[in-house]
Amino acid sequence: MRTIGLVGGMSWHSTATYYRLINEQVAARLGGHASARISLQSLDFAEIRDCQERGDWAASAALLADAARRCEAGGAELVGLCTNLMHKNFPALEAAVSVPAVHIADAVAVVAKREGWSTLGLLGARWVMEETFYADRLAEHGIGVVVPDEAGRELVDRVVFEEITKGVFLDSSRAAYVDVMRDLRSRGADAVVLACTEIGLLVGAEHAPLPVVDSAVAHASLLVDLALEPAPSLAPA
Repeated sequence: MRTIGLVGGMSWHSTATYYRLINEQVAARLGGHASARISLQSLDFAEIRDCQERGDWAASAALLADAARRCEAGGAELVGLCTNLMHKNFPALEAAVSVPAVHIADAVAVVAKREGWSTLGLLGARWVMEETFYADRLAEHGIGVVVPDEAGRELVDRVVFEEITKGVFLDSSRAAYVDVMRDLRSRGADAVVLACTEIGLLVGAEHAPLPVVDSAVAHASLLVDLALEPAPSLAPA
């Protein structure tokens, strides 16, 4: 079993989900008392959020890169970043370590391709929905995206930062998200990707009007798959 590095804390609510999911899957696959080897760096989200609000992506990149290096120093043999938005800084994190860094959109693509979905509705922070760094990564896998209209994007982003990243989960916000999902379905989405790792804590598959890809679940699953892959042979050819 390889050690999984997690760069989390953005927010801690979804990082706790990653920790639980990874350990549940390792236990299910290996049995007995098996649990995952994890090297975790949990950042202070207030510092990252300040960088976001100031538009100082270089500063947030430095924080994430340092956290990834500390994961590797703690024994990580692969690294995952437990947030969708901060994959805007994924190139800096990836460059900071000598072990594989596993992109969350690649994990989403694994699920979408397995299910035969070619167009995903995209829900997340406004940068995820409005910029191209996330959609471009999905496009590399042949997957297109549909995003909410302006009012829908404002609603989704507001709930992310004013509610769910603070651990607040309101029935009224769940209903509003479901309305946004219905609109995405009407505009051609085969499924919707919850491209904020906390959204799955608010809107489950049982609430959604179309199939759901929970990015946190997909990412955790791919990390476990990679951690449990047979190690490459070190014997001479």
